[in-house]
Amino acid sequence: MGERAESVGRSAGPAPALLMIGAGALMGFTMLAVLVGRSEGIGMIALPPAKPVTRLEFRAEDQVDGSIALRNAADRQIVAWIRPGEDGFLRGTLRGLAQARQRDGLGPEQPFSLTRYDDGRLALADDATGRRVPLEAFGPTNAGAFARLLAVPAGTETR
Repeated sequence: MGERAESVGRSAGPAPALLMIGAGALMGFTMLAVLVGRSEGIGMIALPPAKPVTRLEFRAEDQVDGSIALRNAADRQIVAWIRPGEDGFLRGTLRGLAQARQRDGLGPEQPFSLTRYDDGRLALADDATGRRVPLEAFGPTNAGAFARLLAVPAGTETR
C-alpha cells in the first residue's frame, strides 16, 4: 500500500504535457486558419444577389367566419380567401408573423410583402418586425401556396 501512495504523488512525465501543448497548438492553428479564410473569402462561394421580379404587398384580414382575406395593399382588391381548415402552411406562416407583431406592440397597418426573385426563390417579409421567411426552405408544395398569390391577376377575386 505504501508504493501505491507514492505513485499517486509522482509527476506523470513530459509526454502528457507535450501532448497537451500539441493539442492546444493544433486548435490555435485551426482557429487562425478559419479566421483568415473567412475574412479573406477563401473557399467561400458567393452567389450574385437575386433581383426581385414580382412583388405583392398585402394585408391579412381575419374574418368573422374564421377565414382570412388577403387584400392587395395598393388597391384593396382581394387577392385570395383562406377558408378555415384550408391552406394550413399559408395560414400558419401568416399567423406566426402576426403574433410577432403583437409581441412587438405593432398593428396590422403595414402590409406583408411577397417577392419572387429572378432565380425562382420566394420570400415573405414583414418590414414592421424585420422578419423574413425564405419560402423555398419549406419545399415546393408549401412555397407554391404563396406562389399562387402572385399568379392571380389584379382585380380578380378567388374564393
